[in-house]
Amino acid sequence: MWRTVEIRFAVDDPTAAGHFPGHPVIPGALLLEEIVRAIAGDDLAVREIVIPAVKFLAPVRPGEVVRLRWRWRDDGQISFEGRLADGERLAAAGTLRFGSAVP
Repeated sequence: MWRTVEIRFAVDDPTAAGHFPGHPVIPGALLLEEIVRAIAGDDLAVREIVIPAVKFLAPVRPGEVVRLRWRWRDDGQISFEGRLADGERLAAAGTLRFGSAVP
């Protein structure tokens, strides 16, 4: 079963200001952090996170909404994909898994 959530980036997101001047883009590291945060929820602080694969396929601009969906697979990994709300372009896709609790 797929779960879904929307990730919204502010029009004035400070991380996009210098990435790239004149054509602001949300950095991939921030997009991935928000994806992990949405999937992990409250478990984020106490879990090791392994990201075996991720692809960034379309730029996400300040003010855009990413519709994230993910599902747990039988092998314990989580498949995810984030599509831009306007036009459904695939912005990011990959897999992740949670390791053991961090001491």
